[in-house]
Amino acid sequence: MDANKKKSRTVAGILFFCYFVILFYFLFFSEKMGRTFSERAYHYNLVPLKEISRFIRCRNVLGMNAVLLNLAGNVAAFIPFGVFLPMFYARCRNLFFTVWYSFELSLFVELLQLISKVGSFDVDDLLLNTIGGILGFLLYFLAVRSGRKKHGNKRT
Repeated sequence: MDANKKKSRTVAGILFFCYFVILFYFLFFSEKMGRTFSERAYHYNLVPLKEISRFIRCRNVLGMNAVLLNLAGNVAAFIPFGVFLPMFYARCRNLFFTVWYSFELSLFVELLQLISKVGSFDVDDLLLNTIGGILGFLLYFLAVRSGRKKHGNKRT
């Protein structure tokens, strides 16, 4: 591996680590995101599309900020995962594996939220987070493809 590629990989690794720290902070500790330990009850939704449709249906009552934070925020939170994962693991340069690992990470997060009673387990979040991983993979794929066109057809 040449020096520039090694340096790029190191920077990407540091960014990937920072992404995980920030993600877990917002998912488990951010008071702005309602992550407090004052109410210790189990909250969960096992009905697909129930919360998504509720947020859309009640957008006037909840406010567009709450709707965007929940729906777009869950997607956006996993876009970096879909970008970084194929950078480090050649196996994840295949869409299937990136989708699978995005789903697994989301399931892990949702189960931790359920067990710790911080946030809630929501099957809709699994869907939205996985879509974020897919979008991240597509961004990675487009960037690699663009780079190959610009710099020749070398493998990255």
